Amino acid sequence: MKPWYSLLLLVILPCFSFAQQSNVYFKTTRAQHSVGVMIAGKLFCNFIYPDTLEKPVLYPVFSPDGHRITRANPPAAGEATDHPHHVGLWLNYESVNGLDFWNNSSAIPASKKAHYGWIRGTMVTGTHDSTLTYTANWENQSHHVLLKEDTRFVFSGGRNIRIIDRITTLTAQRDSVYFKDVKDGLLGLRVVSALELADTAQSFTDAQGNVTAVATSGHEATGHYLTSTGKTDKDAWGTRGEWCMLYGTVQKEKVAIVIFDHPENTGFPTYWHVRNYGLFAANPLGQNVFSNGLESLNLCLPPGTSTTFRYRIILYSGSTPSATLLNEQAKQFSSIKIHS
Repeated sequence: MKPWYSLLLLVILPCFSFAQQSNVYFKTTRAQHSVGVMIAGKLFCNFIYPDTLEKPVLYPVFSPDGHRITRANPPAAGEATDHPHHVGLWLNYESVNGLDFWNNSSAIPASKKAHYGWIRGTMVTGTHDSTLTYTANWENQSHHVLLKEDTRFVFSGGRNIRIIDRITTLTAQRDSVYFKDVKDGLLGLRVVSALELADTAQSFTDAQGNVTAVATSGHEATGHYLTSTGKTDKDAWGTRGEWCMLYGTVQKEKVAIVIFDHPENTGFPTYWHVRNYGLFAANPLGQNVFSNGLESLNLCLPPGTSTTFRYRIILYSGSTPSATLLNEQAKQFSSIKIHS
């Protein structure tokens, strides 16, 4: 275990209990391109990277009490079927040298696939202690590699908490890589209908001009958003913050999901791309869209250069954490120098 991470576990969350601190192990099924992440004797999530999926993802993800908190793939009975590219917990982007990595899915017809990018060639390079590492290629349809991805997940948790630290380095290859300011990015999560907000009925348009209608989920929806700047529910969309929390009830279990940004990230503090229908995303790169033209970023990586993104995702079970506690967590996370 890394020294900084050991220190973290000693100071984290005094009001939430840990059954153990070194209770993570992995179950690898290479034939299915899957690694199960076990915490406190329970399946927390699977890291999956089949050739049929357009990106590697953590799916499904479960709460500390064992309830699924990510929408099923394909959606289960009673779950919304919109946005088929929303699978588990992922990291990709809508416009990379003009290719749409975010919206690519099996629903895109072959005649339009040339406009979309894939994250392929995923290789798990290590499962040691609490850490899973992998590499992958961000490619066009002709297998031309734009970016090399190196990702490290560090998992921890106990009886009523689960923690994911994700550190992803993207390195430009033979060409300069340009991330246009767009809304769909970067770290994303799609939750079950119980964690949606009640007023979800809307239509949304992606970078390719495709319009997606989202229906109201109805009485099941119990979700609410809260950001570090005090923005709530639909007012959280398109605002900056060091953290954002989505909380509600899943099968009588009170659940809170919090994403923390890190000050070493480009675009810190991130903009929150959070939708009432259950999309929970941090997008530091879409600044022109979220600021209504007042800011711009348009990140460009010359060949051989890299950028690293560091995020922490915490799942709580039981009492919803206070803003004061989350501010302390953000401060602690921000103090850690996390290198790629």
